[in-house]
Amino acid sequence: MSEITLALMRPTPDLETLIAKTRAFISGAKSPATVRAYRSDFADFVLFCQQHQLEYLPATPTTVALYITDRASTLHAATITRRLTAITKAHQAAGCTESPASTHHFVVGETLKGIRRAIGTAQIGKKPLLTTDILAILSHCPESLLGLRNRALILAGFAGAFRRSEIAAINFEDISFTQEGMIIDQRHSKVDQESRGRKVAIPFGKEESSCPVLAVRKWIKTAGITSGPIFRKVSRHGRVSPRALHKDSVGWIIKQAARHAAMKTAELGGHSLRAGHVTQASLNGVAERDIMRQTGHKSPAMLAKYVRIANIFTHNAAAGLGI
Repeated sequence: MSEITLALMRPTPDLETLIAKTRAFISGAKSPATVRAYRSDFADFVLFCQQHQLEYLPATPTTVALYITDRASTLHAATITRRLTAITKAHQAAGCTESPASTHHFVVGETLKGIRRAIGTAQIGKKPLLTTDILAILSHCPESLLGLRNRALILAGFAGAFRRSEIAAINFEDISFTQEGMIIDQRHSKVDQESRGRKVAIPFGKEESSCPVLAVRKWIKTAGITSGPIFRKVSRHGRVSPRALHKDSVGWIIKQAARHAAMKTAELGGHSLRAGHVTQASLNGVAERDIMRQTGHKSPAMLAKYVRIANIFTHNAAAGLGI
């Protein structure tokens, strides 16, 4: 819903201001990334309808069922579900009282069930970088300014269990150094749409060469950063940009650093640090509640999705059968 109308009165200047503010709040109800995804998803639905000469606004449940059937050959089940949400949001914004993309419609609901049975619902995540991988990558990082940035980014991302967008969003003002390590004030994250924020503690490492706190300190001091974003682009001439890295650059940096360590990078990405943190901590026997405190997960079920390498032999009921 993007419009507010007052049919029975003429808005006063104060009321006009309130209307403008309310519209702004409605626009800000979803993160910019979510809004962009919904727009892209609905544009794809419109394209399908135009190609087949079908009405898209308002659409019919049959049209939606035909669309997701067509896209089932190229999209994951989770993406198809998001497309249905995007179609629903577009119809709500247009003032439609009922969405044709609701699974309450028999044809849509049954088609989606069939798609899930056919292609499965498991999400393919990025390969985790475990501690041995991180150490191998660090050993191949040069002592240049670029190398110092990469070391700090990889260690902070791994120790903090951060998403790529969260790494890119860290500012100088968000970091507090203490006797135990450093605390990063995470003001916003993917699952914190209301910007309540939380504090992520990162202790000193056991070894100086792999300590995330020392790595961040050294990078900040060497790069001369006193305010603004911590992780920035570094030119080949050693010039540090005043602007923050784009979140997509984080994955590219990780891939490049891993490639220098002669590692396969096809399945690596920005999420490999977060997935690696959860997986390694789980393998090391860290309590689930402590992992969730670091990652910010609200439920064990969501956390479990990040454990890419299941500890299926260490904690295995069959091992206690005496056979």
